[in-house]
Amino acid sequence: MRRLSIIGIGTGNPEHMTVQGVGALNRADVVLIPRKGAAKEDLADLRRAICDRFLANPVTRIIEFDLPERDAGDPSYRKGVDDWHAAIADLYAALLAEHTGENGHAAFLVWGDPSLYDSTLRIVERLRADAGMELMLDVVPGITSIQALAASHGMPLNTIGGAVHITTGRKLRAEGFPQTADTALVMLDGGCAFRDLPGDAYDIFWGAYLGTPDEIAIAGRLDDVAQEIEEARASARAAKGWIMDTYLLRRRDTRER
Repeated sequence: MRRLSIIGIGTGNPEHMTVQGVGALNRADVVLIPRKGAAKEDLADLRRAICDRFLANPVTRIIEFDLPERDAGDPSYRKGVDDWHAAIADLYAALLAEHTGENGHAAFLVWGDPSLYDSTLRIVERLRADAGMELMLDVVPGITSIQALAASHGMPLNTIGGAVHITTGRKLRAEGFPQTADTALVMLDGGCAFRDLPGDAYDIFWGAYLGTPDEIAIAGRLDDVAQEIEEARASARAAKGWIMDTYLLRRRDTRER
C-alpha cells in the first residue's frame, strides 16, 4: 500500500523543521513540491532549501508540479474551494500514480502545521474517496503561525483562565469579536477586518513572514497601530508579490479583571 507523509515545516524558517519531520522526509521515495506561479516562487524556494539542507537519502527524488488556482471570481466561496480541492485531488492522484508504485512512499511539505487552516489532509481524504486510492497516512506536526506570532511578540496566547478563539478575517467581519473569548487569533485575513472593530477596545499583535528574515511585527492599541499595519502589509505585499500574516486581538478590559 502506498504511504503518504504530510510534514509540517513551520512558517518559513528551515530551522522550524523537527527531527521527526527530517526523518519522515528521508524515508520518502519522492518529495512533491508545489509551484504557485512566479509571484509565489519563494514558497517553493523554501521547500527546496529544506530539501537541500535536510535530505540525505540519495535515492529520494524531488518532483515539482504546478498547483491549480482557485477561481476567486466564483460567487460561492465554498463551491469555489470545493471545485479547487477536486482539481488538486485529481492532480495528486496522477502524481502518485506516475511517481510511486503500489508500495511507494511520497511526502508533502506543508506550510505551518497540517491541522490548522491547511487543506492537504482534506484533499487526501477526497483522493481516497473519489479516486479509490488506498493510502497509509503519516502526519508530522509543525510550528504554526500562531506559535510563531506569540514567540515574536514574547507573549502567552491566553489570559489567566481566559478562552482563546481561532477564526478567519471573513468570519471576524461577518460576526464580530467572539463574545465568549478574551483573545481572538485571526488568520486568512486579506482585507484587514480588524478595521471594523472599535479601536479603543482592543490591543492587536500582528506579524507577517513570521520566523523569516523578512519578518514584520507590530503591536499596540488597535486605534494607534491599525493604519501602520495596513500600510506595512500593503508595502510588503507589493514588494514580494505575496504575504502570509496573522494577528491576535485581545480585549483591553481583560487587564482589569
